[in-house]
Amino acid sequence: MSWAVSRVLRDRNACLYLAGVVVSGFGTSAMALVSGVWVKSLTGSNSLAALTGVCLWLPTLFGPVIGVAADRVRRRTLLVRTNLAMGVVLLALLTVRSEAQVWVVFAVMTLYGVSGVLLDAAEAGLVGTTVRAELRGEFNGLRMSANEGTKLLAPLVGAGLFVRFGGHGVVLLDAVTFAAAAGVFALVRVGEEPRGPADRPHWLHETREGVRGLRQRPAPRRLVVAGAATMAAAGLNGAAIYAVADQGLHQEPAFVGVLYAVQGVGSVAAGLVAGTALRGLREGMFAAVGSAVFAVGIALRAVPSLELALAGSALIGLGLPCVLIAAMTAVQRETPEALIGRVAATASTLMFAPNALTAAAGAGLIAAVDHRLVLAAASLTALAAAAYAARARAVPPAETPGPDKSEAPTAP
Repeated sequence: MSWAVSRVLRDRNACLYLAGVVVSGFGTSAMALVSGVWVKSLTGSNSLAALTGVCLWLPTLFGPVIGVAADRVRRRTLLVRTNLAMGVVLLALLTVRSEAQVWVVFAVMTLYGVSGVLLDAAEAGLVGTTVRAELRGEFNGLRMSANEGTKLLAPLVGAGLFVRFGGHGVVLLDAVTFAAAAGVFALVRVGEEPRGPADRPHWLHETREGVRGLRQRPAPRRLVVAGAATMAAAGLNGAAIYAVADQGLHQEPAFVGVLYAVQGVGSVAAGLVAGTALRGLREGMFAAVGSAVFAVGIALRAVPSLELALAGSALIGLGLPCVLIAAMTAVQRETPEALIGRVAATASTLMFAPNALTAAAGAGLIAAVDHRLVLAAASLTALAAAAYAARARAVPPAETPGPDKSEAPTAP
């Protein structure tokens, strides 16, 4: 374990934050998998199963607007209340018992996506007051490892619960993890003062500030664009995963949980080495290598071989987080604390919205074309992202553009 990682783990707030990520991520990973398997089991449709992923990602299109809330209130309070609210909302899924009620799954998954955007924006703001700048590469890597590491066990647990108890068992598990995460985040000690109502400009003005804050910073901007292309490839890859299990590997839908678990192994490894790699490589090259590895992993899934499909899943898990870690580390480093919620939400929208769009397109394509063509398109897109990210140049602190003084918000 590196010295910097040890420094992060010795910090009380950082450990509590990571614990909250693990608890919440466990339930999220299980529910994200089971929602698709559940719909597939009720309808027999690969396209409708893939549509659950579209519902999860669609709210990212409204990230700049949702992110305003994260800069207007105490972020710890927002984390606690949003987790509690989602624990209650999930209980609506207990009413789903037939194909006619599948719409409830889609509605709840959409709200799940909204809460995810809001939580990510609030968490990005807390990082600035929780972790020192020189440790953020390690912290973001550990956060990714903690979040993705849940895929080692959560998908298998979720699939097992689904086989034994149906979707309702996983719903109850996820509701409990939301409540537990709220309790953990409530223990984080962060001194925050919300901006008073008199200090708040119009929400549309604040949204524009978030967009402008990213546009003015060249290095994060290029990495976010590379992340967007990579996530576009991820959307196509995700839409094809049920067809890979069914048509390519001749397995039951629940086997998707195994593919995600192997992917989690790669993601844990990526997160653990991210901080060291970011110090040895510039952020653009780290992102480029990750996108290239991701592209190879997707290509391997197109081969009708169980061994190569598992190897491809490991490479997907290893490569995909790299561009996301690089982009968010650059955003956190170069963005003023008062703007970080909106800028981070804007970056998340630009990176993850293509995932929703290509997942939707992929869900339709899977019903009409061979899934291997969809995977080939995804692999080529990831390679293009790697080439673009390689040209990103980190901006030294003295050159980092500052916020527009005439429009910068009042610090809390």
